[in-house]
Amino acid sequence: MKFNLISFLLFSSIAFGQVEISVSPALKVLEQFDKVRDFTMTQNGTEAYVTIQSANEEVSVIAKSKKNGNEWQTPKIVSFSGEYKDLEPFLSPDGLTLYFVSNRPIAATRKTKDFDIWYVQRNNLNSSWSDPINMGTPVNSENNEFYPAVAKNGNLYFTCDCPTALGRDDIFFSRFENETYTTPVPLDANVNSEGFEYNAYISQEESYLLFGGYNREDGQGSGDIYVSFKNQDGEWSKAKPLPLGINSKYMDYCPFIDEVNNTLYFTSRRSQSPNQPIESIHDLSKFLETYQNGNSRLYKAKIDLEPLKNKKL
Repeated sequence: MKFNLISFLLFSSIAFGQVEISVSPALKVLEQFDKVRDFTMTQNGTEAYVTIQSANEEVSVIAKSKKNGNEWQTPKIVSFSGEYKDLEPFLSPDGLTLYFVSNRPIAATRKTKDFDIWYVQRNNLNSSWSDPINMGTPVNSENNEFYPAVAKNGNLYFTCDCPTALGRDDIFFSRFENETYTTPVPLDANVNSEGFEYNAYISQEESYLLFGGYNREDGQGSGDIYVSFKNQDGEWSKAKPLPLGINSKYMDYCPFIDEVNNTLYFTSRRSQSPNQPIESIHDLSKFLETYQNGNSRLYKAKIDLEPLKNKKL
């Protein structure tokens, strides 16, 4: 699959104050898949997990790619995925717990249910993963729970369409206390709205939150990625959209921050018009194989969130 990277960067590099946001494809080994989303990575940057799906999501698996030198290796489906719909992996900061979402049955009935948050564990970074464990109550419920993200202190942020939500889907919070989780509550109106909020990423120190917001008035259209900062009183600031170049008129979602290298990974369905008329089947085939063809793809961008704290976007 080929694309013009120089042209891509020119179209995606937009000045924002003193910051220039340059967006590029994330992992070359994922170009062969038309629908890829979600991203999480170990702190040492040598192991990454993604979701790979069929066009209509009948198939949804979690795959792992290892980094050898500077090259990411061909992804492999993880040991616990492939039978049910699995998606939205998130590694704990120590890399020893992998949270994910699945519709797999809790009991041995083989009857799928709504989406719950599950996790697997390992003893060290070279160990095999355990069998999946359902997080249980009070986190999981009769409603759908999606996109788990966990801070260093164990506090959990996730998406739920629960009746207690402020809107349609909201970002919920559950505190980790005494080795258990408290009853989840939705974040306030500085984050959630009457519409859809989803795909939360919480920083390791729980100082900022990235999430997706759908069709908001201050967005670029469709889904955009927002950031909210926690103050000294533990309150979340009014969420602001990330700058152009990251957000676009297309669906932009599923943020993850490599905090070691200040690199944002995210999913986007952005599309770029052809640079010249389509005059043959060859031209059409070549264009349809480009990275920016409207399919769900992974992108990355260098970004420093600190200047966005007090800047009016």
